[in-house]
Amino acid sequence: MTAHPLVRYLALVLLLLCSLMLSSASFAQSAPRVELAPVNREPIYTETNLVGTVNSLEDALLSASVAGLIIQVAVNPGDHVAKGDTLIALDDELARFDVAAAAAAEQEAQATLAEAERLLREAESVGVGRNIAATEASARRSAVNVARAARSRLTAEQARLNALLARHAINAPFDGVVSARSVNLGEWVTPGDSVARLVNLDELRADFQVPEAFYAAVQDEAFITLRAGQQTHETTIATMVPISDPSARTFLLRAHVPEAASLYPGNAVDAVLRASTGSDGLTVPRDALSRYPDGRITVWVATPNENNTYQVTEQRVQLGINFADRVEIVEGLAGDEQVVIRGNESLVEGVSVEDIAAGSE
Repeated sequence: MTAHPLVRYLALVLLLLCSLMLSSASFAQSAPRVELAPVNREPIYTETNLVGTVNSLEDALLSASVAGLIIQVAVNPGDHVAKGDTLIALDDELARFDVAAAAAAEQEAQATLAEAERLLREAESVGVGRNIAATEASARRSAVNVARAARSRLTAEQARLNALLARHAINAPFDGVVSARSVNLGEWVTPGDSVARLVNLDELRADFQVPEAFYAAVQDEAFITLRAGQQTHETTIATMVPISDPSARTFLLRAHVPEAASLYPGNAVDAVLRASTGSDGLTVPRDALSRYPDGRITVWVATPNENNTYQVTEQRVQLGINFADRVEIVEGLAGDEQVVIRGNESLVEGVSVEDIAAGSE
């Protein structure tokens, strides 16, 4: 009777040990699950980080071209305007009087010309030399020419005064937003005085100063990624200015700003410029790399087994250029391998693994 509890205790311990052994065996038979990716041969790009500014292709500081008193201010900062809209109007009363006087003078000149032409026709109809002296006929021809010249002069004067009259209204030269206004109602302006600043928000470019060493590479093939806050946008190069700043050894690169990007003139913007090196190489995803404190860099190469698993071996590699999410491998791989890109943190040499992608299929 006293041995019964002891027997029960030993049986419980034995049962527990068996369970642990079965669990261990089951765990040993289950291969670790990893994600694999092929080693690619592809064009190699070099990257550089840039910091630039968003600018508008149309950014105008509007100014007065005639002197006058401001009698109308039609816009405030932030207003959207269309091409041709009147922004500022000057008092044009005196200019209108000048135009009216010029029109009257032109009409007088037209009447004088008509009379001179009538007298010349009259002289020619009666016969020069018989009923009218040749000198008189010549004088009448000269009078016609003088009258025509006077009319042309006054027509030009009227056009000049009409142009001055039109300049009493300062209109928008393009669609845009008024970013600043420097005058108010009742102020006097003279030619050259700035009145407002107009910016076109539809024609934006991101300007960057790029190291001159990139100029030749960018001409062949290049990609640029804009980053503004949490936004990332792939875009294209609009133009490059092939003039280097001798103090900074840089040239101007101007990139298109996508419409989806919420950027405005003056915004700071970061970018990554990828330029082709002109050569191909082997690359692997960045996540395939294992780095060690002693400077070693390795990848886990997966070799297929017969039972839909892979045997992994650790392979030391030497790196080349990093670009996008890939890294160039200059030594250590042949190019036909697959490497582990997820689940490689706790692998050991020679262990069998299962590809997650193969399991999902």
